[in-house]
Amino acid sequence: MVTYLMLVFILLFILLFFYFVPLGLWIQAVVSLGMGRITIIDLIRMRLRKIPPRLIVDGIINLHKAGLEQVSTHMMETHYLAGGNVANVAFSLIAANKANIPLEFETSTAIDLAGRDIKTAVETSVYPKVIDAPANGTLAAVAKDGIEVKARARVTVRTNIPGLVGGATDETIIARVGEGIVSAIGSSDSYKKVLENPDSISKFVLDKGLDAGTAFEILSIDIADVDVGKNIGAHLQADQAEADLRVAQARAETRRA
Repeated sequence: MVTYLMLVFILLFILLFFYFVPLGLWIQAVVSLGMGRITIIDLIRMRLRKIPPRLIVDGIINLHKAGLEQVSTHMMETHYLAGGNVANVAFSLIAANKANIPLEFETSTAIDLAGRDIKTAVETSVYPKVIDAPANGTLAAVAKDGIEVKARARVTVRTNIPGLVGGATDETIIARVGEGIVSAIGSSDSYKKVLENPDSISKFVLDKGLDAGTAFEILSIDIADVDVGKNIGAHLQADQAEADLRVAQARAETRRA
């Protein structure tokens, strides 16, 4: 009975030892980074602080292999304990470094803790994305000659990383571009000018600096579709004529009475 209890105790001790002292992970760190970069004590401390050692070690290995040796395990641990996404931060720093995009660790963690997806932000900075304005359907505006023009734009943007914290989202870009398109059509003397030169709308909207205060930089605005709508001016004139006729009839009936 005593021997059985001793075996159970030894087995539990071994399991706890290898749980708190992940030798395999430490060997991987030594082989990848060299002796002294990540110690056994570091791994034990992570376990005691309820930090997944593999998450931190894998991130540090990837960062150091990419040449970002200024990022330490302590910095990664602090970000994890603050509720940050360590894997996303590591990926964003590596991607930004490879693309020659200036991105500091402090900036990356601040963006991550602000609730923004730093991984997607860096990807969009490297590979710009296209936003439809409006998201569905078309925008309608009336030129000075009374003809309705319907238009839809495709806006190419890339992330403005410094503006991610506190900057407006792509919904603001869509709203501002829509407002600019309506204003451009409304200031045109004729709907024919809009149809003949849709690029004039793009230039008009781009010159307004619509990306100010947002998390994006507008690279281009392309008018994807332009259609002629109703003759709003003619409808208004017909309605006015009908209203004038009713007034005249009412006055005539008053005179007869």
